[in-house]
Formats: sequence, structure tokens, C-alpha cells
Amino acid sequence: MTLPFQEGGAETPYYKGRGAQINPRNKYLKGEYVQEHAEGIDEWWQVDVPTQVFEEHAKTLVNKVESPDVGMWYSMNPYQGCEHGCIYCYARNAHQFWGLSAGLDFERKIIVKHNAPELLRKFLDNKNWVPKPISLSGNTDCYQPVERKMWLTRQLLEVALEYKQPVGIITKNSLVLRDRYLLQQLAQEKLVCVYVSITTLQEELRQKMEPRTTTAAQRFKIVKELSDFGIPVGVMTAPMIPGLNDHEIPRLLEMAAANGAKYAGYTVVRLNDAVKLIFNDWLYKNFPDRADKVWHQIESMHGGNVNDSEFGRRMRGDGNIAELIRQQFRVHVKKNGLNQERFEFNTESFRRPTSQLSLF
Repeated sequence: MTLPFQEGGAETPYYKGRGAQINPRNKYLKGEYVQEHAEGIDEWWQVDVPTQVFEEHAKTLVNKVESPDVGMWYSMNPYQGCEHGCIYCYARNAHQFWGLSAGLDFERKIIVKHNAPELLRKFLDNKNWVPKPISLSGNTDCYQPVERKMWLTRQLLEVALEYKQPVGIITKNSLVLRDRYLLQQLAQEKLVCVYVSITTLQEELRQKMEPRTTTAAQRFKIVKELSDFGIPVGVMTAPMIPGLNDHEIPRLLEMAAANGAKYAGYTVVRLNDAVKLIFNDWLYKNFPDRADKVWHQIESMHGGNVNDSEFGRRMRGDGNIAELIRQQFRVHVKKNGLNQERFEFNTESFRRPTSQLSLF
């Protein structure tokens, strides 16, 4: 069988510690890098390079979410690109707007909005702002490795606490525990809910699929510690990829509940735009024995189109396989006592701090 998108074959170098193995053409640019016959002079291009950080003086930070199948109305992202390197990440495509590739560039070239806290403060000071929850890391993980140095997420949370602005967080990085006392203060006023992304218990799969992330065992420890601190916490078992991790739903939900999670969610994998090529290349390089089956099962969940953009179906899929995943999730959510009630953010306490102290 002819593989759908093979590039480079066996001669293409494999970048350990990276998810994407190619830098596909940016659809907004005319030129692209193409390796035909590697020679010594090409080694700089073949060998993986350290992650680079670029500072951006952004004009805006908070964006309105237009998608009806996403649980938040607004989102903010202090970082563009993500060193975690999750192969399935839908946010990869956004890197093309910066003149970069959705592949290796997304993992190796991180854009930092260094003025993010100022922008959030300016946004919340706008008299037209009607308080609604804002998703922190709706696109890329706000606790990715660069946060350890930049502290932008920490500063955004401090602004949120000052204004009593509710925020939602989803992360797969243990760095979130650095801010547990601040998150605890937010939680006491129902201003935060944290979801921990846990996709697989198979360590070998995690290393290939999410190469620069913490282990599943460590993520369950995150869930437990946040829960012990009184911080509302859930898990996102997403994305579910048939033939790779969909069979793990029962155990993932069981362990989530055992460690204090109250909520759970899932999506099925969707390979939009450049992610289609990036994921396909990764799949056939890492799982050649079952790549055909996995690929066709993904297609079957999206009406034959892995780049499914239909609201509702794009997140949950359609057809027999998607229905089996849906039923399995529902059964084990109920069995483990998850999602018994919906978390309601507090929007009533929002305030705009004054610059002068009250005399009384």
C-alpha cells in the first residue's frame, strides 16, 4: 500500500525529544526548506537545535472564542509555540501566522508575549468588560518549560486574583504546583478550575507522542496535590486516538478519581491543516505495523476527513468507533463518580482596583 504522506523515508533523521519530525511548508509563504541529498554542509539542518525564545511586544492578549464546542468564551495565551512537542496539538497551525512552520518550528521557536500581564490589566480595566471566565492556555500550555524562567503565567494569575477574574487552566506540566498557594486563594473564591491533561499510561507512547512532558504518574500526583489544596481539579483524557490509547479510558478515569479529580473530559483526535501531515509522518515512522489501521480509524470518526471542521463532530467524532469511545467514557465517568456536578465560576466578585486607598 502507498502511504498517504511519506516524506524522506528511512533516510530522514529522527529527532529524539521532539514530537514532529518534519517542518512542513508554511501555507502562507512561497518558499520552503527541502532536503534532497544530504551532504556534510547540510548537517546544521539535520541535527536538532536548542529551543529558541523570541520576545514579542503584543498588542492584545485576550481573544474571544468563536467555537461553540469549546467550554470557554475567552482565552489568553502568554506563549506561542510549545516545547512539550505533543504531536497531535491543534495549536501548531497558529505558528504559521508568525512565518514559521507548524512542525519542528512550533517546538523549537517559542514566542513570548512579555507584556502579557500589562495587557490583561488593560483589558480588565475596560468598562465594557462583562466578567466571564477566561481560559489560560486555551492554545498552548501556560506551564510549558519556558514559564520556569519567564513567570508570565504566575503574573497573570496575580492579576486575576487582584481583579477577582475567574480563569480556567489546562496543563500537563508539574510546574503548576509552583503556584499552588496562589491557586488556592483563587479557589477559595471559586475563581479557578484546573484540568490536568493525561492521555496515556504507556510510558513508551508518551515519550514518542508528548516527548517533553512529565510522566502520567507525575500528572496524577499533580491532581492529588491540587485536590489536597482544595483546588477544583479535573482531567482531560484527550485526545483519544483509536488503536493507540482509546482502550485506556477506564484506567485513566479510575486513577483520576482515586487521586481527587472531580471532573473529566475528552475529545477524539482531529488532524487539522498542517497537523495532518505532521501526525501522519510521525505515525508511520513510529508505528509502521499498525499505522494503516490507526489512520483509517481516525478517518472513520470524521466522515473520511481527518481535517474535520464541523462543530460538535470535530471534537467527539461520528460513527461506530467514536460511539464506542463515547459510551466507554460515559460508563466510567459514572462508575467513578466524576462530573456529578458542574463547576460554576464566580463572576459576581469581579472588581476593578482603585489606585487610591479608601479613607474610611
